[in-house]
Amino acid sequence: MSVVQVVLLIVVSAVLGGLLVAAWSRRRRTACADDSELTMAHVLDRVVYASYTGIAVVDKFHDVILFNPRAEELGLVRSRLIDDRAWVAANRVLETGKPVELDLSGKNPHGRDRIAVRCTAKRLLDDDSRFVVLYAYDDSEHVRMEATRRDFVANISHELKTPVGAMALLAEALLESTDDPETVRHFGQRVQSEATRLGNMVTELISLSKLQGAEKLPDLDVVDVDTIVNESLERTGLTAENAEIDITTDRPSGYEVLGDQSLLVTALTNLIENAIAYSPPGSPVSVSRSLRDGKIAISVTDRGIGIGKEDQERVFERFFRVDKARSRATGGTGLGLAIVKHVAANHNGEITLWSKPGTGSTFTLLIPAHFEERDDEIPPPRRETAVGQ
Repeated sequence: MSVVQVVLLIVVSAVLGGLLVAAWSRRRRTACADDSELTMAHVLDRVVYASYTGIAVVDKFHDVILFNPRAEELGLVRSRLIDDRAWVAANRVLETGKPVELDLSGKNPHGRDRIAVRCTAKRLLDDDSRFVVLYAYDDSEHVRMEATRRDFVANISHELKTPVGAMALLAEALLESTDDPETVRHFGQRVQSEATRLGNMVTELISLSKLQGAEKLPDLDVVDVDTIVNESLERTGLTAENAEIDITTDRPSGYEVLGDQSLLVTALTNLIENAIAYSPPGSPVSVSRSLRDGKIAISVTDRGIGIGKEDQERVFERFFRVDKARSRATGGTGLGLAIVKHVAANHNGEITLWSKPGTGSTFTLLIPAHFEERDDEIPPPRRETAVGQ
């Protein structure tokens, strides 16, 4: 090939390459323009389709002109037909032109047994009586929270009324026994006991109100797990001694967690006191710590009455008691395990339960472990030793 032919080949290749690049650039600009030129109709369609509110439009012929997936999820539209209750409301809007509120609560076709749905029907356009738009809202969480609030108010009213009523009766007995010092001393001790119980309940209610619904703790400190265990044992030592319960624990572990030390001590103290309250005199209670899948597990095991399967899911509810007579006899408020549950949640942890009636129970508080940057160490073997030894 001559020099002239080579030069001509290079020139032709350059020209063809330039033309291809220019054509590709034009197609790219055209495609981008097509993607970016969304009409207002497209925008509104996407907003309606993705809305968390169920939306449906009907006409006077009972035809569903438009609806979004959420309308089907909430039961406003089924098989492209509007709910009968919604149609009655829509028909009223067509006749009067005034908005109508209605309740579409009922069985949820997508899972839960029942769903609370609030719906509003109104004209699509104020000056056009041909179409009605219906908006459906899932009120299930609101209804659940309202029911929880009512139950809480009813429970706390009952729980506070009991010690207050007892103190009133005891005070009346005191006034009638002013000439008998022994009787005065007896009823005075009873009043003091009820006052202490009332004070404990108020304190735990305040603690629970601070914990419930709170966000995760923002400022976490490095907390020594052994310190948590030791402080909890000190707080419950006298209670265990009076109940003739022997508490044992394993050797110090050196484990650490990120959290609030006072809250963690309160949670573990409640677990130990619960174990003491439901254990017969002379039986053991043990506290142990271990590492499980990146979490520190602090377990409290008793050999008490145990908890039936039907009650195990409810023991963390406020004011729930497995044995009401025993709990009242020991001054329990029914709030201790609820506080433990919320302390665990606020530390990104959890509380688990194993129990068998007649055998005993093990409550385990699981909190994410904190590790300093250091060489891996194998923890020393542990043995259980009686507290105070």
